[in-house]
Amino acid sequence: MPRFLIHHVTKYTYPEPVRDSANQMMLYPIKDDYQDVQSQKISISGEPFVEVYKDYYGNEIGSFMNIAPHTELRIDSNISVVTKERIFPADDKPADVQWHYLQEIQYIIPYIDFLKQEYFSKLGEVKQIANPSLFADKTVYATVQELNTWVYNNFKYIKGITTVETTLEEIWNLKAGVCQDFAHILLLMLRLLNIPARYVSGYVCPKDSTLRGEGATHAWAEVFIPYYGWLGIDPTNNCVVSDLHVRLAIGRNFSDCSPIKGNYKGTAKQTLEVGVSVSYEDGQVHNEAAAILTPNVVEASLRDDIENAESSNSYRRYMEMVQQQQ
Repeated sequence: MPRFLIHHVTKYTYPEPVRDSANQMMLYPIKDDYQDVQSQKISISGEPFVEVYKDYYGNEIGSFMNIAPHTELRIDSNISVVTKERIFPADDKPADVQWHYLQEIQYIIPYIDFLKQEYFSKLGEVKQIANPSLFADKTVYATVQELNTWVYNNFKYIKGITTVETTLEEIWNLKAGVCQDFAHILLLMLRLLNIPARYVSGYVCPKDSTLRGEGATHAWAEVFIPYYGWLGIDPTNNCVVSDLHVRLAIGRNFSDCSPIKGNYKGTAKQTLEVGVSVSYEDGQVHNEAAAILTPNVVEASLRDDIENAESSNSYRRYMEMVQQQQ
């Protein structure tokens, strides 16, 4: 049972004072049989009151405001979490029985939310790969693994090639992107086959550097396997999720799981710095504080015709997406 010390820093800097900052953070790891959160400390500049509640999908959310003028917003999250290895599906039920099981639950909550399909002009091409007739004789677990490998082999992992503005058509044509793009495409394919699939945000915590996605928040998918339950699948690394991934939130897509989002009144310019550091501990603590990696700095501004306006949610969402782009 590995123990991870995770330090996640988010820092917004504004050239002029802003005010009425209202924010939501999803930085609280999921607590269940596979994740034991031993401790967590979140520090926020200005020391605002944080209201913590659960959303529709059971994620913990912290909500806070900073009304006073300020030129910096910094959020520090320090987590100590122990993860447990999973027993993977036995996969001993006949394929036809498993597919029939999925048909029976497709209109039942919560599965219905994770079967909603996104339509775009290239969906016909995706259907040629994720065609039910091609997988009728294969079990659901085998199908999921095959599609996971297909995305891994056919999409190139290239940082910075996509943004929140990148459409599904562009991602499909590029056959490239980062973790949230890999997860997005896999979700499309799984849902085409009537397999409930949900988006997961979190961290990947390898003991070495063999896994992609270190130094930032990571994204992958969870699929519902008949007679087993939810199982994580990571197309960025072509693996089934076990004890090297720490889950923060689940949802239908990135919007449901954004680590930080909010809005404020003031200048439309800002600088975002994000740093994530993970220390691996095999049962004994060797250092109490994880060093922060050199932050990723992004500077951006809205169009010149937007003056003295409130920063829009879509713009903030772009900045938040940067955390998933590393």
